[in-house]
Amino acid sequence: MKIPLGFSFAGASAGIKVKRSDLALVLSEVPAVAAGCFTQSKSRAACVDWNVARLPRTDARAIVANSGNANCLSGEEGVLANQRMAGAVADALGVPIDAVLTCSTGVIGVPLPHAKVSAAMPGLIAKLGQDPLPAAEAILTTDTCTKLASREIFLGGDRVRIAGIAKGSGMIHPNMATMLAFLVTDAAIDVSLLDAILRSAVDETFNMVSVDRDTSTNDQVLVLANGMAENDPITRRDSPEAQSFAAALVDICRELARTIAGDGEGAQHLITVTVRGAEDLTSARALARAVTESNLAKAAFFGTDPNWGRVLAAVGSRAAEQQIRFDPAVASVRLQNVLVYAQGKPQSFDADALRALLRGEEVFVDIEVGAGPGEATAWGCDLSYDYVRINADYAAVLIESPDGPVRRDPSLDRKTPELKADTLVQALRYIERFAGTRAVIKYGGAAMVRADLKDRFAEDVRLLQAVGLRPIIVHGGGPEISRTLEQMGQVTEFVDGLRVTDAASLRVVEMVLTGQINKEVVASLARAGTKAVGLSGKDGGLIEARKMNMPPGKDLGYVGEVARVDPDVLELLLGKGYIPVISPIGLGKDGNTYNINADTVAAEVAVACGARKLIYLTDVAGILSNGLLVSEMSAEELDARMRDGTVTGGMLPKAASILRALEGGVETVHIIDGRVPHNVVAELFTSRGVGTMIRAGAPKEGEEFPMG
Repeated sequence: MKIPLGFSFAGASAGIKVKRSDLALVLSEVPAVAAGCFTQSKSRAACVDWNVARLPRTDARAIVANSGNANCLSGEEGVLANQRMAGAVADALGVPIDAVLTCSTGVIGVPLPHAKVSAAMPGLIAKLGQDPLPAAEAILTTDTCTKLASREIFLGGDRVRIAGIAKGSGMIHPNMATMLAFLVTDAAIDVSLLDAILRSAVDETFNMVSVDRDTSTNDQVLVLANGMAENDPITRRDSPEAQSFAAALVDICRELARTIAGDGEGAQHLITVTVRGAEDLTSARALARAVTESNLAKAAFFGTDPNWGRVLAAVGSRAAEQQIRFDPAVASVRLQNVLVYAQGKPQSFDADALRALLRGEEVFVDIEVGAGPGEATAWGCDLSYDYVRINADYAAVLIESPDGPVRRDPSLDRKTPELKADTLVQALRYIERFAGTRAVIKYGGAAMVRADLKDRFAEDVRLLQAVGLRPIIVHGGGPEISRTLEQMGQVTEFVDGLRVTDAASLRVVEMVLTGQINKEVVASLARAGTKAVGLSGKDGGLIEARKMNMPPGKDLGYVGEVARVDPDVLELLLGKGYIPVISPIGLGKDGNTYNINADTVAAEVAVACGARKLIYLTDVAGILSNGLLVSEMSAEELDARMRDGTVTGGMLPKAASILRALEGGVETVHIIDGRVPHNVVAELFTSRGVGTMIRAGAPKEGEEFPMG
């Protein structure tokens, strides 16, 4: 993050929310010019009215925001609570109360406990520092990740920085401003020009986001510019400096807007819709938003259904509503750059292959509607089951505890007892079946990178142990190794999907795998309430390795293969209730250290420990055939796919390790998408599963072979 001069940030807990931080502060050392854009809702919160009455201005000093309580529609008491929150900041900092801007986000209709906010103020101010992350965390509600961005530009030779934090996951719809965002810069700029540039940037970015067509009561985008970069003040909109500043501000807002759209409640996909050839910019924006706002289109994207008809239906409906010129006969539609409609009729395309493309994290929809100059991009997300679950249970019953925090009664559990009972009974059958057995999990991909997925994986492992399974984790770390080597100026080379490891890079590989990633996994499990012990394969003689045999001309250096696994140390740890976390490094009889493919290590550990299950967390849904997920296959079928060239590249070592595990007595191997939260539990404890299960042989006649 490029932090502008003269700004500091803090986050703390005031007790508004039960556990997480809920109070944020952004402070400028000196008076700053400030501007804002606000929700157009007629049911807006007290904080919005407070800021509307005070912006734009030239002497702003702070932004204070609380989460967990919207302080909206709570009468005169809410107005007074907002004023007292601003006053608490002003008194603590010794600044005018009108120089303090306020924001609230959370449950509507509950009085804000202003006494708790005031009591937390000294501690909040004591935490002020250069890192904006605590403030970004403190404004989250149903968000699954923090949202931060920054840029650095030069204006007339002077370095200028712009930074922003935002929140938003639900109640996201373009009617200004669609969420909360706080932008700060050390640029010197005229207040009226800053106001105009902000409004233009918001129109192009935040106002082009929709998650659920519900405009919040509390939406605000605020910007502070304190001039500490000491650039010549920007006063003219047509100046090169103003254009550079505006472009950087738009760039930050676009990044934050995309993050908000991708983090929509329950979302699995970010949807990016671009319309070209419209009569004008306004028409293009309206038509692009029509697709991101269509529930039918959003549901189709969730199901990876290439349903271009819903896209054009949404465009046609919006064109009729707003009297926009639109002729389907001249329109074209591309999904993931695949032409699906043109010249007034469907185009031939491989539906299965397109479904596979639609499983990506981002779905691109490109629509040509004519030859006009209008072009615009809108962002949204798919509509999943989880969106309904989150919002059906968001605040159906509010319980205000005696000590202040507002708690939610889990009403959905009572509303659908049949569904919950069915799922629970299904899970209990598998829990009974697997109690006391070992399961090896190869941990890799995005699940090791994204903070939210790390936490959920750790929770899954804790739950597996709690119901009687004995998990063993083998982790990879290829992307982090590549990143570290690149930072050190070393080039990574791969042969047949395996990393070439010379003596210099071996030291980096071991440092990253054993010294960094292994410790991070153990720490994550500890935060989840589970005892884990990190191991290198060199510890306790766990993994004896040997140099990998390769054809002539293909020397991989210090890349090894497993010669033997001694499970004694694992048995000792499992017997004491610890979860072993293994780094895929082995020691050879020649005294050399070897880097071993983590998939291979996981398979050999599973065989040596007599594990019934081996699970690979990856960044794919499973094994695909013509773009469709194969839920179950035999070892023979997998072997045939390897021989006919269907399985290639980096998947070959994984496939070979799967066959080795099955040959060694492991009952089933599972390939699942680690990017989807709690997929490990869903794969093991539901009858359908969520990925691909590979078994040693076909089920016997009359035998049930469940996914779990």
